[in-house]
Amino acid sequence: QVQLVESGGQLVQTGGSLRLSCVVSEPTMANYLMGWFRQAPGKDREFVAAISGSGDRTDYTDSVKGRFTISRDNTKDTVYLQMNSLKPEDTAVYYCAARPGAWRTNPEMYGYWGQGTQVTVSS
Repeated sequence: QVQLVESGGQLVQTGGSLRLSCVVSEPTMANYLMGWFRQAPGKDREFVAAISGSGDRTDYTDSVKGRFTISRDNTKDTVYLQMNSLKPEDTAVYYCAARPGAWRTNPEMYGYWGQGTQVTVSS
């Protein structure tokens, strides 16, 4: 059973930066596509970013391109989301997720999820 634990969420001012981390309890983490998703109150969970098992492919939702960077360190079983120039509309619970196999950005295609970490951006 793959387990994921996120950390790093907190209250930050507009324009600030945060780095989220997700530790994965899976020795073959390199076999998993990793994604970050977020869910704001009253909204559906949405795709934020994804990274391939080797780290050579990434993708982002349009609203975070140029501001967020996803990365991974398979030697540390950890995925990161560096978030810069944060905006109030980035406020949400951020979830890390994993799936083996083909590239997907639909959250329904991910079978393993963390508990989430709250990011709040004040205006």
